[in-house]
Amino acid sequence: MSTTITEIPAGTYGLDPVHSSIGFGVKYNGLATFRSSFEKYDAAYADGVLTGSADVASVTIDEPNFKGHLLAEDFFNAEVTPTVTFRSTDITVNEDGTGEVAGELTIRGVTKPVVAKGNIAAGPDPFGNDRIAFELSTTVDRREFGLTWQNALPNGNDSLAWEVTLTVDLQLVKQA
Repeated sequence: MSTTITEIPAGTYGLDPVHSSIGFGVKYNGLATFRSSFEKYDAAYADGVLTGSADVASVTIDEPNFKGHLLAEDFFNAEVTPTVTFRSTDITVNEDGTGEVAGELTIRGVTKPVVAKGNIAAGPDPFGNDRIAFELSTTVDRREFGLTWQNALPNGNDSLAWEVTLTVDLQLVKQA
């Protein structure tokens, strides 16, 4: 059972990958949102700082040509910059369990400040482990990180939105 908190309990917490995910969504062809996630990632909370990283080569795309395009220089440039990283600079928890995590996001070697908003909770699991959970999202302009690929639709509009929504659902377990 989670508990509404106003501050995150002290300690060092490691990722529970079974109950966590990191993903993104972007409007494609002006019609609907394309969503994907990363299979290989890590996150931790220690000394008041939330950190995380994702292996861009682990992006979940079943179509090999499309995945290859995302990993190429047009997008993630995985050969040169194989990870996306985040490090918090401030975490605020409100009385209602909502919160904000401000920090520095690095994509393609470019670091920009971001603020993710959502829910932050803490509590024990059925096995006596203390957990903290972050359910957060933020929207970034991909151009700020050097992801400038674009293709025009027949009507002249952009085929891929510039704004990308990043989502993290993390459960972290207190380490002994």
